[in-house]
Amino acid sequence: MRRLTARLLPVTALASASVLLTGCFAGTPQSAADGGKRIRVAMMNPPRSGLSPLTDDAFKLSRWSTAETLVTLDAEGDAVPALATAWQQQGKTWTFTLRDGVTFHDGTELTAQAVERSLTRAATASPKPRILDGVDLTVKASGNTVTVTTATEDPLVPQRLSSPQLSILAARAYRGKTVDPVGAGTGPFRLTKVNGTSSASLDRYDGYWGKKAKAPGIDVTFVPDGTARAAALRSGEADIVEAIPVSQAALLDQDLITEVPMPRTNTLYLHTEKGVFTDPKLRAAARAAIDAPAIVKGVYEGRADTARGLLGPALPWANGLRTPLKRTAPGKPGGAAITIGTFTDRAELPEVAQTLQQQLQKAGFTVKLEVREYANIESDALSGAFDAFILSRATILDSGDPAAYLYSDFASQGSFNISQLADPAVDKALDKAAATPTGDARRKAVIAAEAAVLATDAAVPMLHERVIQGDAAGVVGAAHDPRERLLVTADTQVK
Repeated sequence: MRRLTARLLPVTALASASVLLTGCFAGTPQSAADGGKRIRVAMMNPPRSGLSPLTDDAFKLSRWSTAETLVTLDAEGDAVPALATAWQQQGKTWTFTLRDGVTFHDGTELTAQAVERSLTRAATASPKPRILDGVDLTVKASGNTVTVTTATEDPLVPQRLSSPQLSILAARAYRGKTVDPVGAGTGPFRLTKVNGTSSASLDRYDGYWGKKAKAPGIDVTFVPDGTARAAALRSGEADIVEAIPVSQAALLDQDLITEVPMPRTNTLYLHTEKGVFTDPKLRAAARAAIDAPAIVKGVYEGRADTARGLLGPALPWANGLRTPLKRTAPGKPGGAAITIGTFTDRAELPEVAQTLQQQLQKAGFTVKLEVREYANIESDALSGAFDAFILSRATILDSGDPAAYLYSDFASQGSFNISQLADPAVDKALDKAAATPTGDARRKAVIAAEAAVLATDAAVPMLHERVIQGDAAGVVGAAHDPRERLLVTADTQVK
């Protein structure tokens, strides 16, 4: 992971950030009664649904180590024990054995009935948590086990149950139509207070079943402005800072910055159903024209990784399984006119589009750009309105497994198939990957599916993004998690 060089913040920027920060961290206690220091965290996005675990807010609960799931994932993406200690599959049914001695933050015990309640609420929610999209799942408690049954045989059930959106909470969380996680988790920190979209507080839970947290608590402030988050780290008002913008990173002390590879790939999708890129030789010409290292250097200031495939360094097993590809020879564009679409919501993409325009025009294409907000361009992208589309795409979604992303984006029946790809060899490889049991065999099948997609040149991966995290000098044990599921753990403390 790359460390960044330090510079001084311009006076005007510092003044602006100071105004933004006024009152953000005021009154936040640094030291608890037992002498330990509470951890002050500046997070980018405020809650969107009152911290309901059935939404993306669940990832905040996970990053604060307050809500837990039956299983978690190791670095390879394989399921390992958490609230469940063991599991086994029999056809469509998986049986999970629960950990003994676990209590919720309100003092009630973790039981099979509690797990059934939480998972059933998720499975019957409208809309469902994203991890259960298209999955028909039922749960039944029996003694110290729960059985999870799906409509079709699903080798990914344990990985699905690792999603923070399927956290197990106490009965008190489900008293109304919404789900309230305050005081209802099982993790080393107990959520005690949520102040709307401005802040949240957590205290150490001394009844935790695992390792006791080293810090007495966490004080979270939501700071959407990136300059203000960077200023909070610089001024010492925050101990851990999420998602520092590239523009601010070089202004900070290099020893406070860590760049974490993300499971996110910036890809140029080429429309294969109609227009210029129905010709595989012209798709190959576009692929050959793209200088991805120049984009990484010029647009991302070197703070991204040049793509070697659709899956990047956040999946450390991927590159070692790849073999050389047989590629179609490029044809001659001859001035062929194409329109490239992208969106403004991710600040770098319009500049990426301009760089691609120059590279493709140099290769002989005539290129027009169309840039809008994502909400106003997604439907056109999916309907095939553009010859090409630039997208920053998460590659492992919620299960920690990339097969779902590959199917969604490149299967002939995929729901997010911007390239409109319909290739029998790709479909066959994707089906095999989806059906293969987890572990080394599935990883090899996934890479074979990736190779089948790349051989069509329907998608040209350019780079893999990184997230920049700030940790103050006294912080020890903060997590740097590519999946953004962990941040403050039981081992995190401020010395």
